[in-house]
Amino acid sequence: MELGKATAMKPKRIIWITGASSGIGKALALAYAEQKEVALILSGRRVAALESVKKDCELHCKVAVLPFDLTDTAHAQKHVQEALSFFGRIDVLINNGGVSQRSKIMDTDFAVFERLIQIDYLGSVALTRALLPYFVQQQSGHFVTVTSVMGKYGSPYRSGYCGAKHALHGFFDVLRMEHNKDGIEVTLICPGFVRTQVTVNALTGDGSALGHDDPATAAGLEVHDVAQKIIRAVAQKKWEVYFGRKEKIGVYLKRISNKLLHQIVIRSKVR
Repeated sequence: MELGKATAMKPKRIIWITGASSGIGKALALAYAEQKEVALILSGRRVAALESVKKDCELHCKVAVLPFDLTDTAHAQKHVQEALSFFGRIDVLINNGGVSQRSKIMDTDFAVFERLIQIDYLGSVALTRALLPYFVQQQSGHFVTVTSVMGKYGSPYRSGYCGAKHALHGFFDVLRMEHNKDGIEVTLICPGFVRTQVTVNALTGDGSALGHDDPATAAGLEVHDVAQKIIRAVAQKKWEVYFGRKEKIGVYLKRISNKLLHQIVIRSKVR
């Protein structure tokens, strides 16, 4: 893919963002671009949307677009080699691509659970695994994975989504342990409700998109504020951070009383 307009300043960091065509990924790309000391690689499925984000970002920094589907795990190594070819290195991979869910377990086709695992878990695992040897050889690198507070506790209508997000925490905690000696950093980002299209695009029981927003998401955090929080967490090399108004409290409450958290969640009006 064609690179963005060259800038006079040599980039200090090369940042690769998946799910960069909208939502948190787009906001991160725009916010990082304004720092002007980075070069960006933007990935996602929707080429036209990625090109639009690129156009806005390349006013400030070098940008490359690398479109692919996260479910194409068989070609993860190929995607990594293409990404490395743009600027000669990668310093940060932000695993942000994903999809949510809004359906009860009994009403959900098994194929939907498989798709949630493929996109929300295996897609990030495959890309991370393919990039890992390069980071080890480089003796530096930062994996940033956007999970959710749903990776720490559950909520009705999100069973498959919660399962995939919980799995990410297990995988990346172990990656941090195994490669602590290799100069590799791991940051897990756990947002609560953020005002994006995540609910509109959420999978229902038959695999179709929900198609409408809900009050909790509509009243969530502003996406540009979340992007700034993520950038600060990455810069500080935080291991795990939580964002949200009330929902992040659940993370801490679960440590005290899982039963109390259970009662609070099932009495809530979250759909």
